[in-house]
Amino acid sequence: MDLNPPPGENYANPRICLFHVLFKAGALAFYILSALFFDSFVIIFVVTVLLSALDFWVVKNVSGRILVGLRWWNEIDDNGESVWKFECLDQESLARMNKKDSWLFWWTLYLTAVIWIFFGIFSLIRFQADYLLVVGVCLTLSIANIVGFTKCRKGTYTHIYRNLDVYLCITFFLNLK
Repeated sequence: MDLNPPPGENYANPRICLFHVLFKAGALAFYILSALFFDSFVIIFVVTVLLSALDFWVVKNVSGRILVGLRWWNEIDDNGESVWKFECLDQESLARMNKKDSWLFWWTLYLTAVIWIFFGIFSLIRFQADYLLVVGVCLTLSIANIVGFTKCRKGTYTHIYRNLDVYLCITFFLNLK
């Protein structure tokens, strides 16, 4: 992955890019600055998680589709089983996607998770279990989008991957006994 944005190319969807970054920055900024303005952990928790949930929704339902041509969702089939669905535009359409939009999407997606991990480590060092809960929720939402879009990027979710996931889960739970 290139560290520098593509030169000489403008954003094709500047509003989508703005909102893609806005909720991520809002959740992180509120988490950092909230201790200066609020004494109530409940307010800090609710607002930070709300902003992170809004970011999750915007990334999953809007910016993922428009900026990189990917989408993912979960369905419950007739047997009551959870089935994950992944879609990707065809190769020709993906080749026409704006490189700068794609660059912004992927870097902010991964960078946000890294920052939440940093905040989690900082909360552990300071023995702040309550703030670790906030970070855990926000990190979980961020990682869910990373996993979903990474699987989309690598192609459709094939039968082999599905069987591998089931095998790994069964092996994990059998080893717990």
